[in-house]
Amino acid sequence: MEFFTKETKTALQAKEAALQLAFAPVAFQASRALRDFGILKMVSKSGTNGLTIEEIMQEVKLSRYAIRVLLEAGLGMELLIVNNKRYSLTKTGYFIEHDQLTRINMDFVQDICYKGMYHLKDSLEEGRPAGLKELGPWDTIYPGLPLLPPEIGKSWFDFDHYYSDLAFPQALPIVFKDKPRRLLDIGGNTGKWTLASTAYDKEVQVTMFDLPGEIAIAQQRVKDAGVADRVFFHEANILDESLPFPQGFDVIWMSQFLDCFSEPEIESILKRCREALTPNGAIYILEPFWNRQVFKSAAFCLQQTSLYFTAMANGNSQMYHTDEFFQCIQNAGLQVVDENNQMGLSYTLLKCVKA
Repeated sequence: MEFFTKETKTALQAKEAALQLAFAPVAFQASRALRDFGILKMVSKSGTNGLTIEEIMQEVKLSRYAIRVLLEAGLGMELLIVNNKRYSLTKTGYFIEHDQLTRINMDFVQDICYKGMYHLKDSLEEGRPAGLKELGPWDTIYPGLPLLPPEIGKSWFDFDHYYSDLAFPQALPIVFKDKPRRLLDIGGNTGKWTLASTAYDKEVQVTMFDLPGEIAIAQQRVKDAGVADRVFFHEANILDESLPFPQGFDVIWMSQFLDCFSEPEIESILKRCREALTPNGAIYILEPFWNRQVFKSAAFCLQQTSLYFTAMANGNSQMYHTDEFFQCIQNAGLQVVDENNQMGLSYTLLKCVKA
């Protein structure tokens, strides 16, 4: 991966980038304000004609001063340009307003990460999610997800689902190529993969393995989908090694799940997955690895998401490089027999079997 092997900026460009980072939290909030007050939307609709401050004031219920400082901040962030006192949208401004991926990422950072990131240094020093106290009184974020206020929870689930859901249609024919009869969906969350599997194969039986709060949500969705006779539930904390896994599965599926754990925890989970397989069974792991990305911006997003795990989720996991992740697979007595790096937006699908 060549994105991070050489210097790409002149000294002046590097200083500009450093200054932008110095004001990054301010710029982030200003971008949100321009978006959420509807200013970017208005300017976008005006096309190349642009709008004056007075024209924006007719629709946006803010003072002239408030609109002016936001627009001027938008110029510095290159969200806007101005000609003859008429403001128009740049390409960057267009993506802040219209791009779904950018919107989901921005809402996730604001609602889940922003306040907690103040405690990042504490998290790094102490090995715990010190910023999580900004959301609730939990040791990790996962038991608290069903308890978050709806608008905050929506930002988390939108972020979690957007990436992996795009890969599901491509993954289903691969996972079901050999007609597995029993599938274990670990970390099934709200049941999206379980429901996709039961819809794809009318005979498969799925056991969903997760915490009680997530299973409660999934149970209702399974019932509503009319597949309750083929879906079973296993409630447990997967980190409790004293609790056995259910056994006898042809396929074990984990989507964006193992990145929620440290390397020793991943190895422990995979060892128990190995024992839960039938002799010819397979484990399918869907993960976004930052060193498998086509675009530098995608790698950047994953590298920064690692710090969400550090400060907010559990204090010890990340979006992994394949070197570390594949070593965990090997240490668990498994081997990767297939790697597909063309899944969805930025995902890799691994097929692992007993070594």
